[in-house]
Order: sequence, then C-alpha cells, then structure tokens
Amino acid sequence: MSTEELTIIAKACIIVLGGIFPALAIGKIATKAMEAMGRNPESGDKIFVPMLLSMAFAEAIAIYALVVTFVI
Repeated sequence: MSTEELTIIAKACIIVLGGIFPALAIGKIATKAMEAMGRNPESGDKIFVPMLLSMAFAEAIAIYALVVTFVI
C-alpha cells in the first residue's frame, strides 16, 4: 500500500470514529434527559440547558475529528 492509500484509510477511520461515538453520546444524553423530564415534568427548565451544553461538548468531539482529518 502506498502512503496516499494509508492516509485515506486513516482519514476514513478518524471520521467514522469521530462521528459514531459523539452520535451515541448525544443519543444517550437526550434519552436520559427525556426520561428525567418524563418522571418529573417540572424539571424540564432545569434539565434543558445542561442537556444542550452536554450535547454541544459531545458534538465538539466530532468537530475535532473533522479538523484532524483535514490536517492529515
């Protein structure tokens, strides 16, 4: 294999892992937030902002993976 092919494979692996794990994390965050709001509907306002912040941090990991892919 040439270095160009290895670079393409490395980029693909980074994008795949950088997309799957943040997506799983965001899904888990949303699931737990909905469960908490379902059990206690009055807590929706208190849960919403931390939920969005957690999702933003998880999404930042995917953005870092994209940046690393462009750098390689």
